[in-house]
Amino acid sequence: MQQEKKKSNNTADNSDAHSHYYPKRRNLGQKAADTITSFGGSWTFIIIFLLIVVVWIAVNLYQFFFQTWDPYPFILLNLGLSLLAAIQAPIILMSQNRQTERDRAKSERDYMVNRKAEREIEDVQKDLHEIKETLSQIKSKL
Repeated sequence: MQQEKKKSNNTADNSDAHSHYYPKRRNLGQKAADTITSFGGSWTFIIIFLLIVVVWIAVNLYQFFFQTWDPYPFILLNLGLSLLAAIQAPIILMSQNRQTERDRAKSERDYMVNRKAEREIEDVQKDLHEIKETLSQIKSKL
């Protein structure tokens, strides 16, 4: 009878534990944010970005004596870098928010698994206590 009770509790626990584990499907904007953040946080992006900036500055310094499209204080380059930062910051925040949602869902699932394990351990301890009592009763009769 106690085993039947355990089985019924286990099925209820499993459905509760898995109900919040899998986050919703990602929409196009979320996929784009994750992809851009993944690329923007890579060494590939940093190297390409540094090469572009160095080439930009080198070309404009080389043409210092000639007609340049962005003279020395590099105002156009500064504008481009500012725009990049202004666009990248919210995209990174969106991706971090999605990661927070995934972490929260995983944390909830871990909590449910831990609760279930705690209940099972308590049941095993009760069974062990009953076995000990039964053994002491048998021992006292001998």
